Amino acid sequence: MPRKTVGIVGARGHTGAELVRLIAAHPGLELAFVSSRELAGQRVAEHSDADVGTLRYENLDPGAVAAKGADAVILALPNDRSAPFVEALDAATPQPVIVDLSADHRFDAGWYYGLPELTRNGYAGQRRISNPGCYATAMQLVIAPLLDQLAGPPQCFGVSGYSGAGTTPSDKNNVELLAGNLMPYALTNHVHEREVSAQLGAPVEFMPHVAPHFRGITMTVNLWLQQPMTREAVQARYHARYDGEPLVELVDEAPWVSRIANRHGVQIGGITMAPGGRRVVVVATLDNLLKGAATQAMQNLNLALGFDELTSIPA
Repeated sequence: MPRKTVGIVGARGHTGAELVRLIAAHPGLELAFVSSRELAGQRVAEHSDADVGTLRYENLDPGAVAAKGADAVILALPNDRSAPFVEALDAATPQPVIVDLSADHRFDAGWYYGLPELTRNGYAGQRRISNPGCYATAMQLVIAPLLDQLAGPPQCFGVSGYSGAGTTPSDKNNVELLAGNLMPYALTNHVHEREVSAQLGAPVEFMPHVAPHFRGITMTVNLWLQQPMTREAVQARYHARYDGEPLVELVDEAPWVSRIANRHGVQIGGITMAPGGRRVVVVATLDNLLKGAATQAMQNLNLALGFDELTSIPA
């Protein structure tokens, strides 16, 4: 089987570096180009420990990206920047697979929403794939097993490392400002709140925070249930949903974010019932740059290009 070619647009950030590493390690993929305006002309190897030979960053406009003729293109751009690239790639012959890491198409029914553990059965060869948000991935994986038992909106308290704020300087990735602090922001109507509510078909309340650590998300979710349940019954629902999912690990105690950093999966645990059995709290952790972005993009690419879903993703 000939190797498939993949290009990355917007590769300057932390997620771009993780994507380069995963694609370079893939036996069936070849990194065709890496586009970054800020790093144009520099060798990719200077910014990555991946084996990418002499490949250099390029500053490619939408037409130039489409002209590369790659089998797949990953758009790792800020929100509201993908449209001209999608238009150019849709006009290409043949049309490549597009994986968009931004929020631009997460509400578009014309795009496959790629959270494999929950949506892979809905994949039917779509060539436009919207990668879920990092917080949204954690929230949905916690809520989905109890979705039909909810008595009201889940309350989700999320804490992310500052890598989630990207590389453009801001208060949310200012290490000196964050030191000793927990910074709340966008406490209502966050895009991931709207994303999860739309995908699950039920309202969700989300309160995000940034912490001084670099990578990793802790998501603590409070769920009210229609009927009393035991802890064992709740645990059984999570096992029924995720046993057999290699990237979801169910643990007994509440997971630690330090233990998920640089790992490709999700840990869910700390299931705690309130007296009466109608309120349960569940905790999830994941690496926002990996399962929250690059690893999930690789799962979606593998699915779209005909490879085993976990190819190049370390166990």
